[in-house]
Amino acid sequence: MLPAWLWPLWPLLALTSGGSPQAPQPHFGDPPQPHSHDSEGLFWDHAAIWGAKEAQEQRELPPEESRRRLGLLVDLMDSDSSGGVSGEELRAWILRRHRGSREESLRIERSRLDLDGDGAVGWDELHRESFGDGEDFGGSHRRLLLRSRLRFQAADADGDRRLRGEELEAFLHPEDFQHLLHLVAQETIEDLDQNGDGLIQVDEYIADLQEGPPGSPEPPELRREREQFLRDRDRDGDGSLGPAEVQLWLSPPSSDWAGLEAQHLIHHTDRDQDGSLSREEILGRWELFVGSRATDYGQDLHRAHDEL
Repeated sequence: MLPAWLWPLWPLLALTSGGSPQAPQPHFGDPPQPHSHDSEGLFWDHAAIWGAKEAQEQRELPPEESRRRLGLLVDLMDSDSSGGVSGEELRAWILRRHRGSREESLRIERSRLDLDGDGAVGWDELHRESFGDGEDFGGSHRRLLLRSRLRFQAADADGDRRLRGEELEAFLHPEDFQHLLHLVAQETIEDLDQNGDGLIQVDEYIADLQEGPPGSPEPPELRREREQFLRDRDRDGDGSLGPAEVQLWLSPPSSDWAGLEAQHLIHHTDRDQDGSLSREEILGRWELFVGSRATDYGQDLHRAHDEL
C-alpha cells in the first residue's frame, strides 16, 4: 500500500505495474483517481482528487448495508435529537470528521516515517521508508521520487531537511497549504496533459473520466462535466486550463468549505425544502452521502458497523 503522502501520485505506479495499485484514493489534498470528478458538479473536486481508500471499500458494500450504516450515523449528526439534521449540525459533523481523520492520518504517517523516533521526519528517513536506499529509478518511479523531493523542499519551511508539525502536515496534505498549491496544480497538469503543451484541454479533462471504450457515446454526467469545464473552470475562455485555473479547480476560494459542503448536500437532499434533513431524505440520497466528507468517504460507515 502506498504511504498517504503518495496518494495523489498513485496513477503513475499503475503505468509500471500494469494496473491500478491497491492504494488509498485522494482526501483532501484531498485527490482513487486523484483527478476523478463528481457527476453532479460537487464543489469538492479536490476532495475527489485527494480521496481515501474508504471510498473504494464503500463502493464495494451492498447498497442495503451502506444504507444501514449511514442510518446509524444520522443519530450522531442530529446533535440536538430534533429528528432532523440542520445545516449547522451537518457543517459541525463534517468539521469534526475532517479533524479526526487528519489527526489520525498524521499520527500514522509520523510513526511510520520517523524511523529514529526524534519527532521529525528527515528526507533520508522518508526516502528510505518509501523508496528504499537506492536512487537508480526509472520511468514513473523516478517521477514519483522527483515529485516527493520537490514537495518535501517546499514543505520544509525552515530549510533544515526535517519536517516537524505543520511542515509534515503540509507535505502530506499540500492541497490545504497555499504555498504548495502550485506543486499540486503542476502534478495534476502532468497527469492529465496528453499532448505535452502544459495545459489541460477539455477533451483531456474528460478523457480522465471516460470509462467506456473509445468512441462510445458520452453519458449525461460527462456532458455535464464538459459544460462545467467550459462554464466554470476555464476562466479565460481559451478552451484549456493553465496552472492558475487548475489551482482554483483544486482549491476554490472559500472561507467556509464545510458550510458549502453542507449547503450542497442539503440542496440535493432536502425534498420538502424545510432546511433540515430527515432520516428518510438522507437515506433516499445515500449514494451522495457515501461520497461526501460528511461520512469521511465511507470511513464512518465502516466504523458504524463495528462501533455504533
